[in-house]
Amino acid sequence: MKKTLEARLRKPGRTFFFDREHDKLRVEEGESGKGMTLSLPGLIAKFERNGQAAIDDVVYHVEEGLKAMNAQPVLAGKESKLFPVIRSTSFPTETKSGEPLLHEEHTAETRVYYAVDMEQSYRLIDRRMMNKEQWSEERIRETARFNLRSLPNPVKEDEVAGNVFHFINPNDGYDASRILNTGLLEKMNDEAEGTLTVAVPHQDVLIFGDIRNDAGYDVLGQMTMSFYTSGRVPITALPFVYENGVLEPIFIMARNKPTAGNKGSDNE
Repeated sequence: MKKTLEARLRKPGRTFFFDREHDKLRVEEGESGKGMTLSLPGLIAKFERNGQAAIDDVVYHVEEGLKAMNAQPVLAGKESKLFPVIRSTSFPTETKSGEPLLHEEHTAETRVYYAVDMEQSYRLIDRRMMNKEQWSEERIRETARFNLRSLPNPVKEDEVAGNVFHFINPNDGYDASRILNTGLLEKMNDEAEGTLTVAVPHQDVLIFGDIRNDAGYDVLGQMTMSFYTSGRVPITALPFVYENGVLEPIFIMARNKPTAGNKGSDNE
């Protein structure tokens, strides 16, 4: 896999660094030191499931990601291109060069970052970018969340063992970010006949579960883990229960109802 990726991604001025201990390959562009780190075991597993399409997918996103990193995005005139981005709490809070990224805590499992959309990819907003253009945190957050609420929410529905699951994945890069849309969460909660659960296993899907019996928790746990292991940018394998405007992570044990995890913060 290492040799295949190096051959597909090799370009003049581009360098590769292989961490043999952790099976990670880092790709850096030019002298900027900006780059992306790829975990090879996960890519190998995807290749075994999806074949050549898995490699094509990662090559495309690395190329677009490197292009975005080395571009010089501006905030002025880009108000409609600002969006929040959900990531795991293990995601870095600063760039490789040590510049703090604009972020805020969300739940015990998730964190919110902010980005400038660049059509095929996006660039996370850091403090240097904000200070250079004199944009306040509040202005960026309010603008990004307004834009998020303006996005369409196409829903696909599936019923399993008497439980109903709703999937939102328009593949616009902000699928999981829709968990920040409290209007959407309240709408789904009002329509649920059972307990509403919410999951963001990776960045390209948001899953609502209307859990109406105990079997639904088993289905939810297996489904969330499956999505988590197959996603390009994993977020969390733990789903949440949504009650009284709060997202609470839950641990699901096979054939049993969940036990509560640490309570998350209100998502607005």
